Amino acid sequence: MIAAVLQLNSQGMSSTKLYNYIRVAHKKNVKLILLGEYVLNPFFKELENMSPSMIKEQALHQIKILKELASTYQLTIVAPLIIVKKGNIYKTVAKFAPASTSYYQQQILINYAHWNEEKFFSNAVKELESPLVFKIDGFKFAILSGFELHFDDFFAKLKEKNIDAILVPSVSTFDSYERWKAIALTRAFTHSCYILRANRIGEYQDKEVTWKFYGDSFLISPNAEILNHLGNQEELMIVEMSHTEVVQARRSWGFKEAINKRTIKNEGYK
Repeated sequence: MIAAVLQLNSQGMSSTKLYNYIRVAHKKNVKLILLGEYVLNPFFKELENMSPSMIKEQALHQIKILKELASTYQLTIVAPLIIVKKGNIYKTVAKFAPASTSYYQQQILINYAHWNEEKFFSNAVKELESPLVFKIDGFKFAILSGFELHFDDFFAKLKEKNIDAILVPSVSTFDSYERWKAIALTRAFTHSCYILRANRIGEYQDKEVTWKFYGDSFLISPNAEILNHLGNQEELMIVEMSHTEVVQARRSWGFKEAINKRTIKNEGYK
């Protein structure tokens, strides 16, 4: 599976860079492209000062462009997108395939005093569901937003789905570099899958603090190796992932097998 991460700053209504990079990716036989959070929209703090109608206009424009690009170049684009329905604002991750579009509504949002997405967005607070799962040429992907990578419950829901790669769009900032690397390496290793992360670049100037989005998009192997990574500049990273490597990691470490041996089967019991 050949995939790519497009590491960008916020693009607003502009589509020039998307067109240019996707043309390049198409020539390299890329089947999937992942974008970071708040690339198609301004950062959360900026959205707070925008009207729902303006946010909706921007989203509809980006949706039209991405559907066109996915269809024209016969690839799948996974991109976080802020959408508006009946005046309510939702944080989602959109999957633009050549012939269809799906939306995964982020289930757990940041709710800290300095960064409270849960309060701003209308995403429902309810019992967790499985993340969005899909296949491309037999290679199975799951989508988790950056913040959701922290929660064990999502991995419990993915346990029986035999995921090859987890796609993680993020907007990491401040001094979280080492924490992010540690948690992604651990998740990839203990769940025997690739983790492909796309982090935004650029910055947002608050009244008191500069929020610097440091990039460091990466691909981690099922054996907890950082196979590819970017710096803090605008770049397209093309990567290769192998289903065979995932299967070999599962067999070598046997984590899932160890749990299955200890799972009580209640078939036929009432």
